[in-house]
Amino acid sequence: MNPEKDFAPLTPNIVRALNDKLYEKRKVAALEIEKLVREFVAQNNTVQIKHVIQTLSQEFALSQHPHSRKGGLIGLAACSIALGKDSGLYLKELIEPVLTCFNDADSRLRYYACEALYNIVKVARGAVLPHFNVLFDGLSKLAADPDPNVKSGSELLDRLLKDIVTESNKFDLVGFIPLLRERIYSNNQYARQFIISWILVLESVPDINLLDYLPEILDGLFQILGDNGKEIRKMCEVVLGEFLKETKKSPSSVKFAEMANILVIHCQTTDDLIQLTAMCWLREFIQLAGRVMLPYSSGILTAVLPCLAYDDRKRNIKEVASVCNQSLMKLVTPEDDEPDEPRPVVQKQAGPSPEDCAAKQEGAASGGPDGSCDSSFSSGISVFTPASAERAPVTLHLDGIVQVLNCHLSDTAIGMMTRIAVLKWLYHLYIKTPRKMSRHTDSLFPVLLQTLSDESDEVILKDLEVLAEIASSPAGQTDDPGPLDGPDLRVSHSELQAPIPGRAGLLNTPGTKGLECSPSTPTMNSYFYKFMINLLKRFSSERKLLEVRGAFIIRQLCLLLHAESIFHSMADILLREEDLTFASTMVHTLNTILLTSTELFQLRNQLKDLKTPESRNLFCCLYRSWCHNPVTTVSLCFLTQNYRHAYDLIQKFGDLEVTVDFLTEVDKLVQLIECPIFTYLRLQLLDVKSNPYLIKALYGLLMLLPQSSAFQLLSHRLQCVPNPELLQTEDGLKAAPKSQKADSPSIDYAELLQHFERVQKKHLEVRHQRSGRGDHLDRRVVL
Repeated sequence: MNPEKDFAPLTPNIVRALNDKLYEKRKVAALEIEKLVREFVAQNNTVQIKHVIQTLSQEFALSQHPHSRKGGLIGLAACSIALGKDSGLYLKELIEPVLTCFNDADSRLRYYACEALYNIVKVARGAVLPHFNVLFDGLSKLAADPDPNVKSGSELLDRLLKDIVTESNKFDLVGFIPLLRERIYSNNQYARQFIISWILVLESVPDINLLDYLPEILDGLFQILGDNGKEIRKMCEVVLGEFLKETKKSPSSVKFAEMANILVIHCQTTDDLIQLTAMCWLREFIQLAGRVMLPYSSGILTAVLPCLAYDDRKRNIKEVASVCNQSLMKLVTPEDDEPDEPRPVVQKQAGPSPEDCAAKQEGAASGGPDGSCDSSFSSGISVFTPASAERAPVTLHLDGIVQVLNCHLSDTAIGMMTRIAVLKWLYHLYIKTPRKMSRHTDSLFPVLLQTLSDESDEVILKDLEVLAEIASSPAGQTDDPGPLDGPDLRVSHSELQAPIPGRAGLLNTPGTKGLECSPSTPTMNSYFYKFMINLLKRFSSERKLLEVRGAFIIRQLCLLLHAESIFHSMADILLREEDLTFASTMVHTLNTILLTSTELFQLRNQLKDLKTPESRNLFCCLYRSWCHNPVTTVSLCFLTQNYRHAYDLIQKFGDLEVTVDFLTEVDKLVQLIECPIFTYLRLQLLDVKSNPYLIKALYGLLMLLPQSSAFQLLSHRLQCVPNPELLQTEDGLKAAPKSQKADSPSIDYAELLQHFERVQKKHLEVRHQRSGRGDHLDRRVVL
């Protein structure tokens, strides 16, 4: 510093003392400056006061010499003390050079700057509030200072500033929020502690409503909640707890929509505390805001669904997530569906038009925190509050929701409980909004079919419930069972189309008299037939699925849907099946289910007597497919009491290739005859005169069997038949047996027998072709 430079009104002695390295001398100079400034205040000489402050600032506080800077800081503090209540007029000039020294490399100088600012603020009190942001910015840096003395000094200044803010009603919260939003993302733990302490102070001031600005800082608070320091995490928990209490007290003033995505993001973090806290907030938001949260459903589901598969180590998160999931599901009501507009002439619910589909998809866009498609993120929906929600109803857009559900169901790594929850959601949406969901069925259909291969029975049951609802929903009724409209609703090339039962001309080809499908079959929508076709295709491509779960799946479907419709449609599809080996296996499976499952008791009774045209038509439909398996065809005749036709069929067995598999099926049929299902058949053996063809058919089976346990079983049963002499029949038999149904005018049994022969010939040809024997039909027993 140039000693010859004029620093008036500061005397040379004051200047020398301010530049001295000893604190005591600088303090003496400060007292002289205080005395000098007081005189100027008494004289109201503002020019000289400004000149003194400017000199101390430019020539000392901002000097290159460290001792000069220290002298300038203590001199500025002395000026503030001398100015007293008038210091507010010069605060900008007093504060700025001191704050500059906060960045000095010398820790002692940073401490003196903190001490000087403390004295300035202590004198000015409430007058410093217009400069609060620069003070806060400087303090936030000192809070992370590595020097403990500087940090201690900053804490004293921080407490003083908090007292001033607390006692004042002129705090500019609007101006402060941008700075708080910026500083809250600091990674320094001391800076974070500083931020949290200030939020707690502001939250405690009655005149300051920080809840209005919660969306600005909520994300930062959750970031701080993940700090490694236990004390900071605890402080942050307290702050978040206070905000949540305020949210519950004043839900009408809470900006739920602005914070929904923030919670969704933090519900997906790997930190247990953050995830649990965010999930608790999300639960309260759904319960407090209600339908306001619906536009964010896809993001919420993305966050919540994986948590449902957590184990006991994260039981708390799992329980809260379950409540969130159930609460969100309850928000979807039938009112969210498209209006039911009846169409003229066709008495079926029409699917959505392409125009409607396009209109609904305009609002859909990607941009959620999970990257999923969520219409809420760019659909132009305004910020909702409970009050505004009553005036502006929330529209449920399913695009994002269905995409999230589809994604989770397709992911084989997802846990069982999550998959169950996804299926429950799909079922709920199909129940509540069938018309809206109908446009998404084509995209969901393949993954729902794939889910049938799941390892969990419970998942398969829920999956079948969804598929059954799709197949029976009036919203899926169309005149044409082909693909629905829409860019993403095309049926893949591999998905065949099946005729609808009851449609004219289905089986009215030459030589199919009496084989029309049952008119009693309820009219299902187009997806019922797609479902049946693709289910059989899946059984065909995954034989293990058919072996392990086939019967279970079909039995459950018979409970969920109309059993007659299922057997009717499957029989008709199998009639066109090109893989004859699969057709034979599938028919055997269906026959076993038909004969043994308690779920099909009514269907068995319907077929047992063939009293109605519907039952006879159903029998004919089943019969033509059952012909893929000779033994099952005989068992169907036994079930329907067509004993004469059963005898005629057995007579044809002599022309078939008798293999081990064939004899095994005959063996199983004998075992079935001894089961309760065929009690009526065994009792009819007592009436030999009325049932000669039943006895002859049983003897025919006996003659087919080798000397085995089944042979002994059936032989013993036939030995119990009374008066075996009555087995002889005469060509002149005048009356048909009472229980014989072969003379029914509605059924052409001769044509049925011809059909059986044609089908069996095709099977035999295929077997010979596969074994390399060409078309040579060599009959042999393979034992």
